[in-house]
Amino acid sequence: MHYALDLWFEKVVRKYCKGKVYLVRYADDFIACFVTEKDARAYYAALVKRLNKFNLEIAEDKTKIMSYGAKVYNQYKYKGGPKPPTFEFLGFTHYCDCDRYGRYRTKRKTSKKKFKASLMRCKQWIIESRTLPLSEIMEKLKQKLVGYYRYYCITDNMKNVRKYEKRVLLLVYKWLNRRSQRKSYDWGQYRKMLNSYKFPKPKLYVSIFELKQTISYIM
Repeated sequence: MHYALDLWFEKVVRKYCKGKVYLVRYADDFIACFVTEKDARAYYAALVKRLNKFNLEIAEDKTKIMSYGAKVYNQYKYKGGPKPPTFEFLGFTHYCDCDRYGRYRTKRKTSKKKFKASLMRCKQWIIESRTLPLSEIMEKLKQKLVGYYRYYCITDNMKNVRKYEKRVLLLVYKWLNRRSQRKSYDWGQYRKMLNSYKFPKPKLYVSIFELKQTISYIM
């Protein structure tokens, strides 16, 4: 992808486009940003041919051209235009909004698909592990939560992360109480148990505002 896409975009595509253009890529997922729709459509057509040379092809069901950004958001907010579209990238839904001063800003939240998938994986692990010693379950669960926090605890997404934490802890409560015919914990006892293991709480790991100081293409 470095030779097929990155270098081609930098050395060739950029020369023929109006204004600033950006390519953001992680593995085989990428977003290309243009000032004009004409440049975006020309790029899409050229991209198909470019990838074919490397025996690669676009996943058409996951690819689209959209108008996005401050202009689209302001048309919607102040002039009754259509609601701005959203897009999924690397597990986050990116959407148009504004800050507390009314200035436009792209925000991000955990995509519904990834939220559900993560919760289902955690549920399956809890069910399969519920017969292990309690201390082992708690330590492994702490590691899983910290891993989730480190990826998803970014600016604007803390509400969704706390929702995930709550759902996970409810699942643990449910399945620990199914380890025997006798109920192991009431809710108060369960909270005390969690406190005794010093369960990690969600905290901000990635600040978009700090990244903006060094990365120019962050919206």
